[in-house]
Amino acid sequence: MLAENLENWAQQERQVGIQEGEKLGIEKTARNLLKLGVLSDEQIAEATGLALDEVVKLRIEGKR
Repeated sequence: MLAENLENWAQQERQVGIQEGEKLGIEKTARNLLKLGVLSDEQIAEATGLALDEVVKLRIEGKR
């Protein structure tokens, strides 16, 4: 039972890590699109699947 619980926990942690990695990759793509300056925030949100407010936040962070 303990071994099974540990395996379940490890599997959940791996999944969380994968999701965080995917999110970082998407944010990096959005930052690159923002740097190009060709697309609107709405277009970047649609292309990446990020919420518009997340794209706006990345734009503001990029100006610092």
